[in-house]
Amino acid sequence: MLVQVAIDLALDRLFTYEVPEALEKKLAVGQLLSVPFGHREARGFAIEVAAASAAGGLTAQSPARPSRPSCRSSQKPCRLKPIAAIVDETPFFSPNLLTLVKKVAAYTAAPLETVLRTALPAAVLKKNARPRELLFVEPIDQEGTRHETGDVRGSPRQRELYAHIRRLGGGWMAQLCRELKTTPASIRLLAEKGLVTISVRAKRRSPLGNRRILPSKPLPLNAEQLAARDAIFADARPTLLFGVTGSGKTEVYLQAIARELDAGRGAIVMVPEISLTPQTVQRFAARFGDRVAVLHSALSDGERYDEWHRIRAGTARVVVGPRSAVWAPVKDLGLIVVDEEHETSYKQDETPRYHARDVAVLRGVIEGARVVLGSATPSLESWHNAQCGKYRLATMRCRAGAGTLPDVHLVEMRDGSIYSPELLDAIRLRLDRHEQTILFLNRRGYSRQVVCEACGHVIECPDCGLPYTYHQADDCLRCHVCGGWTARPAICPACHAPALEYRGVGTQRAEAALKKCFPRASILRMDADSTSRKHTHDDILDAFRRQEADVLLGTQMIAKGLDFPNVTLVGVLNADSSINMPDFRAVERSFQLFAQVAGRAGRAELPGEVFIQSHEIESPVLRAVVRGDFAAFATDELKARAEGFFPPYCHLAMINLKSKDLKLVGEWAAMCAASLAKCPGLNVTDALPSALEKAEGWYRWQVMVRAKSAAAIVKAWRWFVSARPAPTALRVTLDVDAFSLT
Repeated sequence: MLVQVAIDLALDRLFTYEVPEALEKKLAVGQLLSVPFGHREARGFAIEVAAASAAGGLTAQSPARPSRPSCRSSQKPCRLKPIAAIVDETPFFSPNLLTLVKKVAAYTAAPLETVLRTALPAAVLKKNARPRELLFVEPIDQEGTRHETGDVRGSPRQRELYAHIRRLGGGWMAQLCRELKTTPASIRLLAEKGLVTISVRAKRRSPLGNRRILPSKPLPLNAEQLAARDAIFADARPTLLFGVTGSGKTEVYLQAIARELDAGRGAIVMVPEISLTPQTVQRFAARFGDRVAVLHSALSDGERYDEWHRIRAGTARVVVGPRSAVWAPVKDLGLIVVDEEHETSYKQDETPRYHARDVAVLRGVIEGARVVLGSATPSLESWHNAQCGKYRLATMRCRAGAGTLPDVHLVEMRDGSIYSPELLDAIRLRLDRHEQTILFLNRRGYSRQVVCEACGHVIECPDCGLPYTYHQADDCLRCHVCGGWTARPAICPACHAPALEYRGVGTQRAEAALKKCFPRASILRMDADSTSRKHTHDDILDAFRRQEADVLLGTQMIAKGLDFPNVTLVGVLNADSSINMPDFRAVERSFQLFAQVAGRAGRAELPGEVFIQSHEIESPVLRAVVRGDFAAFATDELKARAEGFFPPYCHLAMINLKSKDLKLVGEWAAMCAASLAKCPGLNVTDALPSALEKAEGWYRWQVMVRAKSAAAIVKAWRWFVSARPAPTALRVTLDVDAFSLT
């Protein structure tokens, strides 16, 4: 028997090994193996297993990636090396998951090994990873003994201790010692008398261990919710659940998942950001209890290890998490929910550059699972698929319960103020009524740049060439690209004049200004700076939910998925910054962002209002947000996309080149564009510097490639990198279905 193994190096090829006879019956596809590789022992996954033919090859079909034996001589018969050991007999990947990994690797032109590593939490693959094992104490029933009164041989203290342990039904040794104010030696003495047993057990490191979650019951569905739930099960097509903010999409998800659980199947629920995970997890854990597992990068290694193994063992049947949750090894997967499916955070910005929404749809096909894509502002790609019949469209136009859609007002800003009089009056009214306000500003820090009034010099990051952002909280200048920082200067570094001006507004400055306007108001700020520590997302949102603050001010992490019944006012402080981005998706993203943040207001009985501040109130996208007519907006935008040959009418890929040698990267980018332009079926732009020309000391250029078929782009790319291997001083990457053009 032979096995093809993907080694834990990104070599983009498989290696063939012999299987020792003693391991043949134990070997299975998807297992983690230990194999000899050169002068060391490596680990890798069994990708394909087959019987050896007389010629020494594989009788099974060869994989997509080229395979070669684990010895290098081609002049004489090659004796294959045997695998050393099976690290874990339970496969890490099911056959369906392996199929998914192979397809994603082929589509994104990424090494198979890289996709395999992406599909597993790093904590699971650590060589020293293991369950947390602690001592567990369990009482033994003593026949004919009255435990309640303590009729047990020993001192009164021992009888009392045994009675308490039996009353509690046992427990973890350390916990019992704390609660009963005793010592391990005292409990071991009971074990010596045969009254308790002490054993080593694995203790789950639960992400929800410190959370008190009250059980919930299914809510009655209105007519639109019932129709949407039934549409999910109508046929095998993915369902685009287009429901306005507050229409009750989550309850539809919950009841659809309950149906799958009753049928013995599992589910995956994806949310776009970690900041949304705690609230979503609490709602699902309240409904499904311990059957819910959480997967995201903010967990500790131990928590990720335990949660992943609960999923693989089938103990956890519902998985909640951001884009990485799409790879969760759920057994008998029946349903995948992609909430806020339009969010760009579902697209990974490093190899493999996959889009989790599209991977979810592909996994649904492979597993025979149903897929639900939910959004109040769907991506134009998904909307187009629904209009063409590729997806089933389920529409929910009304808010569930007593909530009504908020009134949206555009406020023209003529000066450099942060808050308009209209918005300040509205905030004051909410404070008087003891109602809450959400303010949105998608810029963190205090001031966006520091400029010398004397000579005009802008203080920039030397590695990125971008203006530093001033952060008042720690009184320093920070680069939001590379993370570098420097002390705040007292004088201009160019002309040495003490005339430094702080321009632009970030969340810290907006918070300070609001405190001056309303000194008695309680304000919470939520951005990447205020949520850098573990659980701070949860703490801020929980405090706001308990109405311990009047105003929540933050970046786009507060713009979606949050449900606070007492919020009746939403303010968008600077709408222009997102509209004027140099990206063909800027208009779509702006509509989605403003519509989503507006949807945080008026979600219960109290009516809501939204104020959008802008210097360009005649902007078509802002007018579309006021009308709240997504369908009309999408029709106009799709027409413009079709005329310009942009997605969803083509596949768009970005070839990104970067080097610390400006001349080298420019020459190679031009050569890349010229070479690919000769390939049939490709529309290739000229090579240009990226919008972000320099980052972390690297000069960046790009080439845009469009085609009807993604396979045509990947084929041309593979030819190019094979024919023109890049020098070591240059990094060249391909991003298929790119979302970032910077």
